[in-house]
Amino acid sequence: MRRTLLGLSQEKLGEALGLTFQQVQKYERGANRISASRLFQIGRVLDVPISFFYDEMPDEVLRDAQGVMRPGLGESADPFEHDPLAKRETLELVRAYYRISDARVRRRIFELVKAVARIESEDDTSLDS
Repeated sequence: MRRTLLGLSQEKLGEALGLTFQQVQKYERGANRISASRLFQIGRVLDVPISFFYDEMPDEVLRDAQGVMRPGLGESADPFEHDPLAKRETLELVRAYYRISDARVRRRIFELVKAVARIESEDDTSLDS
């Protein structure tokens, strides 16, 4: 999320870290683990403290990491719920929104999106009735 907010490509981040963009991609997807030293490097390049990467970590994940509530072989962990604010689509939308220089146009788009969301919400509740 931070890389995207900075407008930094995986390739540019990889160059700054001495990695290929494929390696960065694997880190971001969770296919490869990130060592503490690499996490420190990434934090420096993205200009954030290491704690940034843990700020919104759910409590149950933190407990798992400490071995407090690790599920056994027969138990399944709770499914991870993705935060819609962390989606690439959301970040791109916000960045595009703020590239609109005319404040009146931005405000009208803001009101339009709120109105559409309100209508969809009303439609959803009328279907429940």
